[in-house]
Amino acid sequence: MRTGGKVRFLAQGAVIAALYAVLTYLAAAMNLAYGAVQFRFSEALCVLPVFTPAAIPGLTLGCFLSNLASPLGIVDWVFGTGATLLAALGTTAAKRIRIKGVPVLAPLPPVLANGLIVGLEVACLSDAGVFSWGNFSLAVFGAGFLSVAVGELVVGYALGLPLILALQKMPVSQKLFA
Repeated sequence: MRTGGKVRFLAQGAVIAALYAVLTYLAAAMNLAYGAVQFRFSEALCVLPVFTPAAIPGLTLGCFLSNLASPLGIVDWVFGTGATLLAALGTTAAKRIRIKGVPVLAPLPPVLANGLIVGLEVACLSDAGVFSWGNFSLAVFGAGFLSVAVGELVVGYALGLPLILALQKMPVSQKLFA
């Protein structure tokens, strides 16, 4: 990567991280960012790996910065951030599957990664702040996964997919994400 490319990559990643953090804190102000049911507006940005690989570290860093305010503490810093990293990598892979030019599966990796990992966190730790096998089974097979995954699904497809469509139609996005 040439010097100009490195600077562009860092700048894109930094802007994405900042946007993710700001949008998450906005959702947190409405009590939508942390907890069993999450509607983080920032999760719509999880489709950006369709356009640039800089979104992978950008989303990961933005999630980490956002999770510094999480009531689940260091567990969410590690596992919530890890879920976002896995989701971004999955979105990169899913971008190749297109219907009429639209990467319709791009919002799905965040649903799965966050539903499983964050759902497990929420179900196991939010009740009394301690792990229990009953909470674990509930998280993997039921309400924990569903509560997080449904919010992620709504944000990913109601906000993320239209974001993809808008960016694909904007000529400036080709220059922005070149």
